[in-house]
Amino acid sequence: MAASSTDAAIAVTRLGLGARPGEIARVAADPRAWALDQIRPEGAPQPAGPFADSGQRMAAFLDYQGDRGQRAGASADAEAVRTARQAARRALTDDTAQAFLTRARLGATTADGFAERWALFWANALTVSAVKFDSGAFIDLYEREAVRPNVFGRFADLVVAAEQHPAMLLYLDQARSTGPDSPAGTRRKVGLNENLAREMLELHTVGADAGYTQADVTELARALTGWSIPRPQDRQAAPGRDRARRAALAVEPGPNGFVFRANIHEPGPRTVMGRTYVQRGAAQGEAILRDLARHPATARRLSRRIAAHFVSDTPPETLVARLERAWTRSDGDLGQVARALIEAPETWTPQPTKIKTPYEFIVSTHRALDVPPQRIQPLRQALVEMGQPPFAAPSPEGWPDTAADWAGPDALVKRLNWARTAAETARTADIAAAARDALGDRLSERTRLAVARAESRTEALTLLLMSPEFQRR
Repeated sequence: MAASSTDAAIAVTRLGLGARPGEIARVAADPRAWALDQIRPEGAPQPAGPFADSGQRMAAFLDYQGDRGQRAGASADAEAVRTARQAARRALTDDTAQAFLTRARLGATTADGFAERWALFWANALTVSAVKFDSGAFIDLYEREAVRPNVFGRFADLVVAAEQHPAMLLYLDQARSTGPDSPAGTRRKVGLNENLAREMLELHTVGADAGYTQADVTELARALTGWSIPRPQDRQAAPGRDRARRAALAVEPGPNGFVFRANIHEPGPRTVMGRTYVQRGAAQGEAILRDLARHPATARRLSRRIAAHFVSDTPPETLVARLERAWTRSDGDLGQVARALIEAPETWTPQPTKIKTPYEFIVSTHRALDVPPQRIQPLRQALVEMGQPPFAAPSPEGWPDTAADWAGPDALVKRLNWARTAAETARTADIAAAARDALGDRLSERTRLAVARAESRTEALTLLLMSPEFQRR
């Protein structure tokens, strides 16, 4: 087979999410062009579905919060409030679950595998997790509104959209962070929360090696006070003095449910990493964040993370340097960084070294079998058993994707069990053809023979799905 066939197999399995039947043959004409053509100013493809928009989801969430805050006098009233709360919570959870299923279906069917992997990478690099119910209520909107539209634009725009989204503000406890010397802070015993500021510095931009101090974290946290979301009481109309009081709070609405609350913003200039910011209001925190996004340490750290995700757990330094140059020269244009990744020779080495995460394994299996996931419950159960529950990264660091994290003996047994179940229910008739379609030139002679000599169709397909070349990308 021609060299382009090998590159096509690399493209759809390493840069993409796995091959669908016939895809490697289609991509073989120009594998690099296949990936480059997916770098589009509008961002990554969006899951299709009748999703709630930010306004609708926020209204449902505020209804839930309002029910949670009620104090019923009679036991019957208390039971009614509890029932309403449970129903509201269930509705929000069901919306998120169906959105995850739709996202997985997109992964299993899209022709734009690189754009989808690129979007998933950035959603994980700027993690929001449903381990907290409040943030989980917005996590699908977070991906659709903050991440996907911005993944081929400026990193500064992506990170601002991410940090100001209600999902992030709730996940990192920013929504109620209050400046001690703000109008609200001087009246009530409320305090500063440094979670968002700390993760902005450590995980989302410059990293722990950049030399920032605890004082920088605190100063950034002060600058971010006022970044918040709507509250149930904001919707309550009231005459006269109460309305005037709320107007004095200067609640400024922003995109996708973000609001800025002037009455809890810490006044005064802030100094972060040697630079002083005199901006007022929401602009102060945003100015600091944009400078952090453009910092050389951010380019260096995230270039390494990109290389480690796409190519190798220990990425070639030449690749990291290539990505860092593209980032720096383009002022953080992620489309240019993606182009540099695709054009780098290190990206196209034949030997696969990356272990698929459980989500990648399941999605690539659905692609190979040409059958998208149909129901959320079996998909959720499989991911929970394999250690990667839907939308539920264990910490702000996001999901790991190294062999050490996913290739332990117990993890492989669970993959085997799921692969056998998938093989038993699959309708694939010609397993040998499915193997060629799924792996192309990456199909080893050893795996080809094992599949050919299997005693049953189920055994043959299980051997294919558990083969080293299918488990790796």
